[in-house]
Parts: sequence; structure tokens; C-alpha cells
Amino acid sequence: MAKDTTLLGILLMLAFCALAPLLDVAAKLAAENGVPVGQITAARFVVQTALMLPVVLVMRLTLRLSPRALAYASLRALFLLVSTYAFVSGIEVMPIADALAIVFVEPFILLLLGRWIFGDQVGPRRIAACAVGFCGAMLVIQPSLAVFGTVALWPLVTAFLFAFYMLVTRAMSAWMHPVTMQFHTSWTGLLLCLPVMFLANGSGHPGLDPIWPEGWNWLWLFGVGFWAAVSHMSMTYALKYAPSATLAPLHYSEIVTAVILGYLIFDDFPNRITWAGIAVIVSSGLYIIHRERLAAQIRRA
Repeated sequence: MAKDTTLLGILLMLAFCALAPLLDVAAKLAAENGVPVGQITAARFVVQTALMLPVVLVMRLTLRLSPRALAYASLRALFLLVSTYAFVSGIEVMPIADALAIVFVEPFILLLLGRWIFGDQVGPRRIAACAVGFCGAMLVIQPSLAVFGTVALWPLVTAFLFAFYMLVTRAMSAWMHPVTMQFHTSWTGLLLCLPVMFLANGSGHPGLDPIWPEGWNWLWLFGVGFWAAVSHMSMTYALKYAPSATLAPLHYSEIVTAVILGYLIFDDFPNRITWAGIAVIVSSGLYIIHRERLAAQIRRA
């Protein structure tokens, strides 16, 4: 890739890291104002579908889906739907930075799943880095468990489900355009949400029974889908213009944005133990990226 396109890819990835936490902020604001987590999750897919359809039409991408593609898109949407529900359930009471730090164990999970499912070669050093990364997650989870209870485990559920989401994405990327993939994930996710919302209506379930939004809640719900669409489009095109090995380390800068926004909007700031856990997770992740680069160089040689 040319240097100028690589620079563009880096800028787009940094844009993703700056914008993605705004999705979490909007979700937390909606949850704190009484909007059920299930409704917030559904709003993401409603708004994303509405925003992505014009993009697909302008780019003249095909809307046709084979049975195989529909099955993959539905599975991808299911993993994204449940992982979103789990994360919003966590940040409803937890600081965004704490929850995001726990979710950052996802690359370790993905590495191990890649070995078991696809037979990827993973050396003992990277496995050790995964173990260290999980220990870092425990440093974040342990005080959160003491303060918030088992809700602190929701982001860990997100990490596992998002790893499966990425595996399905990896399989689909070989034969589906990323913009089309995002659109089909949005509307299939919406179709999965609607029956749940319909059945939960009037049930009294605190996480699923929908309400009629009032005031600023309309903006927060729109923001969940808007920032999801914009940030993920930024990441999609970042991967088009720059190698993933170049962009992967930049992903950890998302925690910086999460800390800043959490402090400015919710007056949340990680304590020393959480900072230690974040440092362990990020260091382990960067080491794995370094080993991946070395392995790629050896394969090329």
C-alpha cells in the first residue's frame, strides 16, 4: 500500500477510536434515564439500517443474499446483538472505561479460537501473553465485582461473543463487501430484535419491556445507532487503506477516549487497580501484535 493511503487508514482508525466511545456514552445516558437495555440494543439496529441503506444504494452494491449469505449474516447479527446487550447491561452501572478494558481481552479469545477452529499457528509466547492479558482483566473485574456485583461480568460476555462475531466476519469478508455486510447485519439484527420487543411489551421485565422515549432519550437512542454506523464505517475503510498489523495497536487508544468521556460526562475515573489491569491488558495485546508481525515476516520469508 502507498504511504499516503496508509496515513489515511491510520487517521480513519484514530477516528474510530475517538467516535466509538460516543456510542457507549449515548447508551449509558439512555440507560440511566430509564430506557431498557433491550430497547437501546434494538435502537442501534434500527438507526444503523436506516443509515446504511442509502450508502449501499449510492455505492450500487447488490442487496441480494444467497441462503448461505443470509445464514452467515443472521449469525453475525445474533452475536453482535447479544454482545451489545451484554455491554450496555454492564455500562448501565459500571464506568465505561472499566467495561471497555474488560472487553479488550477479546483479541486473546480470538487468538485462541483461531487456533482451535481454523488451526492457526499460535506459539507458546502468544499463549502466555493471552494468560497474562486475562490476569489483567481480573484486576479490572475483581474490584468491579465487589462494587457492582455480577453485572461486572457482562463485559466479559461481550468479549467472548464479539470474538465469535469477528470469526464470522473473517469468514464472510472473503466473499462479501464490508459495507454490504454491515447493512445486512443491521437489518437481520433488527428482525431478531423485534419479536423479543413485541413479546416483552407489557411484561414488566426491566431489561426488555420497551417504553415510549421522552425528551433527550430520543437523541440518545439515535446516537447509539448513529455513532455505531459512523465509527464502524471508519474502521471498515481504515482496513481498506492500511494493513491490519499497522492499525491493530491503535485500537487501544480507544481506552483514552473512554476515560476522558467517562470523567467529563459521568465523573468516573479508573482507580489504581483498574489502571494496573488496563496496563497489563494493553501491554499483552501489543506483545501479541508484535509476535503476529514476526510470524507474518517469517511466513513471507
